[in-house]
Amino acid sequence: MSTRKVYLVTGSASGVGAATAIKLSKQGGAVVVNYSKSAREAAEVAAECVRVGGEAISFQGDVAKDADCRRMAQAATDKWGRIDGLVNNAGTTKFAAMRDLEALSAGDFQHIYAVNVIGAYQMARACEKALRASSGAIVNVSSVASTMGLGSSMAYAASKGALNTLTLCLARNLGPQVKVNAVLPGFIETRWLKDGLGAERYALSQTAYKAQSALNATLSPEEVADAIVWLLHAPKTTAQLVTLDAGKGIGTG
Repeated sequence: MSTRKVYLVTGSASGVGAATAIKLSKQGGAVVVNYSKSAREAAEVAAECVRVGGEAISFQGDVAKDADCRRMAQAATDKWGRIDGLVNNAGTTKFAAMRDLEALSAGDFQHIYAVNVIGAYQMARACEKALRASSGAIVNVSSVASTMGLGSSMAYAASKGALNTLTLCLARNLGPQVKVNAVLPGFIETRWLKDGLGAERYALSQTAYKAQSALNATLSPEEVADAIVWLLHAPKTTAQLVTLDAGKGIGTG
């Protein structure tokens, strides 16, 4: 069994997931870098994890598929013999105006929930035995959309609200061995968001967010990763929904 701490970070080929995997590696951790399509980017993240002092493997898997979740957990235990932390970062959305109730279909909701909620549940289930054995931790990556009714679509916001509730359920029922918390970031400067919104709308949204936040700021993936890594190690901390929004929730008065 490895003496390193072992982590699974879903959706970690880019953005917050990649930043989290690299930060854990800088602490000497071993990381499963999960991706669904971006094999090259995942391999680059895994290589960076090794370069900064950790160990890493890249693993293709769709968290919406239970078999993939179980294979991912098995890959970690086969290689290192343990799992100390799970970061449920994989997520999806459909960019759809909230005022247009015709913009989303039942299929859109089902797909978004399959990844954002069911995927997190399936990953927790797949890792449960190993996490209990290591007295490990889970961090779910939610969003301020879940509490503000904002974001890329109603389906996305609702799915993150469900993820918050799942966080509380898992914390209650995986304790005392496993701690379960969530981070709720605001506007994160990522390629994913820029591609989804388009360059012009992204810039406008970024400016508006800063103007409406107490700290006149948005978030970087690395700043969100800092909070995730802290929660993975925080003692006696569970069932917490930690908002990271630069004061967007209170505004500028």
